[in-house]
Amino acid sequence: MRRFLRLAKILWVGFRFGLGEFALAADAAGRLPRVVRAALAARRFEEPRAVRLRRALETLGPIFVKFGQVLSTRRDLLPPDIADELAKLQDQVPPFASGRAVAEIERAFRKPVGEVFASFERTPIASASVAQVHLARLPTGAEVAVKVLRPDMRPVIARDLELLDAGASLVERLWPEGRRLRPREVVREFARHLDDELDLMREAANASQLRRNFLNSPLLVVPEVHWDWCASSVMTMERMHGIPISQVEALRAAGQDIPRLARYGVEIFFTQVFRDAFFHADMHPGNILVAADGRYVALDFGIMASLSDADRDYLAQNFLGFFQRDYRRVAQAHVDAGWVPAGTRVDEFEAAIRTVCEPIFDRPLAEISFGQVLLRLFATARRFNYEVQPQLVMLQKTLLNIEGLGRQLYPELDLWTTAKPFLERWMAGQVGWRGFARNLEREAPLWANLLPQLPRLAHRLLATDPVAEVGRRLDAILAEERRRNRLLAALVLVAAALLGALLVAQLAR
Repeated sequence: MRRFLRLAKILWVGFRFGLGEFALAADAAGRLPRVVRAALAARRFEEPRAVRLRRALETLGPIFVKFGQVLSTRRDLLPPDIADELAKLQDQVPPFASGRAVAEIERAFRKPVGEVFASFERTPIASASVAQVHLARLPTGAEVAVKVLRPDMRPVIARDLELLDAGASLVERLWPEGRRLRPREVVREFARHLDDELDLMREAANASQLRRNFLNSPLLVVPEVHWDWCASSVMTMERMHGIPISQVEALRAAGQDIPRLARYGVEIFFTQVFRDAFFHADMHPGNILVAADGRYVALDFGIMASLSDADRDYLAQNFLGFFQRDYRRVAQAHVDAGWVPAGTRVDEFEAAIRTVCEPIFDRPLAEISFGQVLLRLFATARRFNYEVQPQLVMLQKTLLNIEGLGRQLYPELDLWTTAKPFLERWMAGQVGWRGFARNLEREAPLWANLLPQLPRLAHRLLATDPVAEVGRRLDAILAEERRRNRLLAALVLVAAALLGALLVAQLAR
């Protein structure tokens, strides 16, 4: 019933804000019933369609706001008016009352806000889907940004996730391709990351890890976390200064090298994925500044993701295969990872991948839509029973964000030329003598602990007759079995005697 009511609310909000206009535009074939089309076409609104779409997403809650955030980075797929309006969802979501933010801080630290901070600005400087940010000053004098979780978020998110799960179940049951897409696992993966985002202590730990990974980096700076002023609903970190990455003209006016920034963005992404296997999975423009020294400034660490060694190796093989146009390598990587059936003909899969990828090479980013390429790759892989990998959903989302960001900054960016040398260097470090030396260094402490024990272990093995030991163990097992059999026989005899006594007593009556 809760799911039904939530679905009814979604439909009502869509009707209230006139989103039927989008349904009518998409229904070129006229499949909607005439009554529905007439009802949708009869309504008139003064606000532009883009404003109504943004307000509808804000009304529906954080999951829908995040959907709008992702859409806002895809200016190649959206009309300019909608892209510009949805960009406001990145850091201009309507804030909640500052009194509630103060109450949340006082509840978390069990003291008045004036005793927690030397000063606290009640007007937020940014407001997003799950939290808002206030500027403050610590008793030490340090300038900080205080992130406060929106109150009463969990029940709303729980209802939306239930609705998504119900929709995923219907997809699995009603659509023949549904099971292969594994939509329920994808929803669970999204829910896990969203649950992490609602714990600001976890976000603080994410920020701390990312800062350590990029300490003294010429590419990226991450704010320092002030742990004594953090709780599950409040996070306090160093205040950062910079120009939002989306303000390209302001960056040019400040003398920033735009092509270099675009290349840095690609290198930061690949460094996170392949060097650290730990990456920022919410890289929309609202979460990125550019510092005066030209470095990126990362903000909002609620959605981070990690990769296993197997996933990372699979991705590296695929990326290098694409960059080198070695499509057999790409096809074989899919088979080796078990993501297509083992009996798949590699040559046929190779030819299908070549058909999709070959047209996009040697073209600038402005002429390539990764969204379209992914759709075509997906349609191709479907013929070979490819299974969607839920653990890579966040990575795919981040790739789309990176494309949108790169397109805004420098449409002429040659992604292949930028990324290929990085991946080749990384692969060179994984194999050959460098990889051997690094693995030896990692395993050395374990061997150092084991080697001194080898003489004792060898002596123990030599002093023991393996055949006699096996015989003793078998004898012990047989003896235990005989004991159990005797016990079982005794129980059977007792039960038979009791049953016989009951029968005699019954006959005597």
